[in-house]
Amino acid sequence: MERRKTRRIHIGGVPIGAGAPITVQSMTNTKTDDVAATVAQIKALADAGCDIVRLAVPDEKAAQAIDQIKTLSPLPLVADIHFDYRLALAALAGGVDALRLNPGNIAKREQVVEVVKAARERSVPIRIGVNAGSLDKKLLLRHGGHPTPEAMVESALGHIRILEELDFQDIKISLKANDVPMTIEAYRQMSEQVEYPLHLGITEAGTVNSGIVKSSVGIGALLAQGIGDTLRISLTGDPVVEVKIGNEILKSLGLRQYGPTLVSCPTCGRCDIDLAAIAAKVEMRLQNVKKPLRVAVMGCVVNGPGEAKEADVGIAGGKGMGLVFRKGEIVRKVAEEQLVDALMEELDSILSADS
Repeated sequence: MERRKTRRIHIGGVPIGAGAPITVQSMTNTKTDDVAATVAQIKALADAGCDIVRLAVPDEKAAQAIDQIKTLSPLPLVADIHFDYRLALAALAGGVDALRLNPGNIAKREQVVEVVKAARERSVPIRIGVNAGSLDKKLLLRHGGHPTPEAMVESALGHIRILEELDFQDIKISLKANDVPMTIEAYRQMSEQVEYPLHLGITEAGTVNSGIVKSSVGIGALLAQGIGDTLRISLTGDPVVEVKIGNEILKSLGLRQYGPTLVSCPTCGRCDIDLAAIAAKVEMRLQNVKKPLRVAVMGCVVNGPGEAKEADVGIAGGKGMGLVFRKGEIVRKVAEEQLVDALMEELDSILSADS
């Protein structure tokens, strides 16, 4: 798919836009001033395939912790700031790699000027983040009293204008709502008006089950149109899950190669092995594999052998037994209870040969 052309910015050492790989972001849910807990979560996010992490900076204690977190973090840090320009300045002084900041929400222009000057001196970009649930009341009245894609875009353009008037163009934009069609349309309209990179997300998407569906539909639809340079899956719960889902969305569209892709068939009356249990065990044991591989777990002789042959390693089940394939060749036949171990042995052999 052809990706929309955008400007290039950098968050730490990570390039964003202008054809750079789409990055997966998340946000810690620890108290930022708890340095040990925050760093531990950042490292877990990095292990899951996260590229950039955002930290809430609601007060001075959080801002002062950034210096120490930065020293220990394996990922670039984005400071999430609302209203208080002094927290933005403190975060910049602590070495943060980007700001999430809406300049129109800062009380005085001279305060915005001070933040922009400090960000420019450090080559730190600013992400403008518009949320449908917190649009200005006057703006809402001009759009019928309710959030609309047009209102979201107008809000973002207002914040952008403030930064552009200060000759600052290291900008990234997000336009998030919990309504999927509204979000898609807002990003589509914005992509036609500016060349700044776009950060995708469906905000307040919900708990894991519903949130994954909404995020996959919304973000996937935008990516399939070539829109988007970074993304975050917003789920209620462990942010590590957000990262894993983000990577899976990119993998499913051929936009990223990270870790194994598990192919398993839906069960039906032809299946003579406990495929659901086997697939779950394989998925669990693949969690720490980083190499891009295709692993097939198939349950019968109809599609199973063909799919398994197309995989780097795979199994095709029969009646209480199964065939193990490697690069399209049958390597052995084992009993059902040995299938998972046999599959992982072949996978380990591939990984060892490549290392």
